[in-house]
Amino acid sequence: MLDAAINALGQLTTLSTLLALIAGVVVGLAVGILPGLGGTAGLALLLPFVFGMEPSSALAMMIGLTAVTTTSDTFPSVLMGIPGTSGSQATVLDGFPMSKRGEGTRALSAAFVSSLFGGIFGAFVLSFAVFAARPIILSIGFGEQFMLVVLALSMVGILTGINIWKGLAACALGLLLGSLGAAPLSGVQRATFGTDYLIDPLPLVIVGLAMFATPEIIDLLRRQSTISESGKLGSGWMQGVRDWAANWWLSLRCAVVGCIVGALPGLGGSVVDWIAYGHAVQTTKNKERYGTGDVRGVIAPESANNAKEGGALVPTLLLGIPGSGSMAILLGGLVIIGIDPGVEMVTDNLDLVYVIIWSIALANIFGAGIAFALSPQIAKLTTIRYVLLAPFMLGIIFFAAFQATRSWGDLIALFLLSLLGVYMKRFGWPRPALLIGFVLAERVESSVYQTVALYGASFLQRPVVIVLLILTLLSVAAAVFYKETHPGPMTEDSPFTPRRTGPQWAFFGIITAFALYVLWDAQSYNQLTGLYPTVAACVALACLIPLGLNMALRRTPGPSFFDAEHGAGAVDEAKPSAEFFLAMLLGMLLLAALVGYVLGIGLFIFLFLWRRAEVKPLYAALGAAGFILFLGILSDQLTLRYPLGFLQSQAGVTLPWPLQ
Repeated sequence: MLDAAINALGQLTTLSTLLALIAGVVVGLAVGILPGLGGTAGLALLLPFVFGMEPSSALAMMIGLTAVTTTSDTFPSVLMGIPGTSGSQATVLDGFPMSKRGEGTRALSAAFVSSLFGGIFGAFVLSFAVFAARPIILSIGFGEQFMLVVLALSMVGILTGINIWKGLAACALGLLLGSLGAAPLSGVQRATFGTDYLIDPLPLVIVGLAMFATPEIIDLLRRQSTISESGKLGSGWMQGVRDWAANWWLSLRCAVVGCIVGALPGLGGSVVDWIAYGHAVQTTKNKERYGTGDVRGVIAPESANNAKEGGALVPTLLLGIPGSGSMAILLGGLVIIGIDPGVEMVTDNLDLVYVIIWSIALANIFGAGIAFALSPQIAKLTTIRYVLLAPFMLGIIFFAAFQATRSWGDLIALFLLSLLGVYMKRFGWPRPALLIGFVLAERVESSVYQTVALYGASFLQRPVVIVLLILTLLSVAAAVFYKETHPGPMTEDSPFTPRRTGPQWAFFGIITAFALYVLWDAQSYNQLTGLYPTVAACVALACLIPLGLNMALRRTPGPSFFDAEHGAGAVDEAKPSAEFFLAMLLGMLLLAALVGYVLGIGLFIFLFLWRRAEVKPLYAALGAAGFILFLGILSDQLTLRYPLGFLQSQAGVTLPWPLQ
């Protein structure tokens, strides 16, 4: 263990690995500052660039991004009142009031110190967990691994939303999406909808961006807000440090809460800050001060949301079961660089585990230091209207999606899955559940056949399997009882409202039709190929039926707790709808198909800035030209060739660089 830790530190301090870590930290800080992205979308953007990298450098870059996103997301939470990521929602309650009364610097300082402490504490917990869990991991067989995945999937569905059936159905929908394309064991193409694109499975980067980037950007565009009103911080850096020192015991308790919640599949950043905030309110004096600008309301959630990364990495690395959406993307990144989480991780790649541990600790130190140093400049950047940033963010998302297979199918799949992500957010279907189900789909399929081949039905007689099966059934039964009798608070977006009934039924019908199609398609294959999609479709339908009954009886809660607009204010119905911006996204895709990828995105940015953001045509043209130049540089560095448009193909014209 000690040799592996020392070897890992040596790898991490090499110039290339250290630069990769710093690059990941810088990108992670930027992702956290910009509302609408977050760690999950940020990792999805990063995946195309880690392909082919040396494993330790790739790990350092990905962990560097993941570790600090919940540090920089404090900027929009404190200065604007809009959570930078889901993990900073509770920070808004006291951080924003502190900023409004001139204590923004104090709030940011306390948050950064708390984040630094929580991140280092999470790295320590992960180090201890690897040492303690190694003998347990080595004793787990295929049957036990399969039941662990089943238990994790049930927990994902149960814990990620107010309504258990929506959570389980979303998780099953992820399993269904994972069944599209070639079967991993037989290579037979399944449910391709007659397209060549689905010969291979859906790329993870596209699913991640469609679930967590596009819906958030569209939601923030509807608000038509700036990131901050003044951009001024004032003084109070040392006061924030003293605040943390005076409340170190609260910070430690909340860091423990963060590690525990992070290790539970399905929770992660979606709820850890609220649990820590609730713990602070319940266990401290002067409760009436919370929500009015109490610094303890900043320290508690910020300590927890950084510590949760160490906890979430425990099941991700040791069991191959992601604890959150970002961990699901990280799991895909590990596969890309040739690392198989689980037994192999703690036997053959133990030094890489310690690379991750050291990366978490160093990334939090670098992230907090950079955040402290650049706070005045970053605060000024937050005065930019979000509508000015959105077209560039959409362009980057299109670029990252195109990197998946470098075909038009990537962009079409991004748009279609973005539709799914937007309406899942609107109707309260937990998107992390879908992403985790999608990531685990291939493992579930292979585990089924491995278990059946080795044990047959007798695997159900194994003691550990029986215990895990009982835990799964009890957790589902308890959740059904509790959530049916305590459905949670109603919101103004609740489907109880008559105007919401039609769209939600239409969405429910489309999901049901998709499950039925996969089930029908699976019957045309042999058992090896058709068993998994049949099981996944049946599980999905088994969750959709009670959900439909709940909807018919009008007992279904509205949007999930984690997608509610805490601290951000309600969306003004007079403002453009989500469909308006989805139509603009479709226009971007059609424009690229007509005149070419680079020129089409450049024209979209120009038109968006000119007509939507009301920027002068000259400045809009300069912004579009800058992004075109950015794409041209990337094409040179990554040896890319962007797809041609219809008009260019017909004319046979070769455009000059960087429009190629």
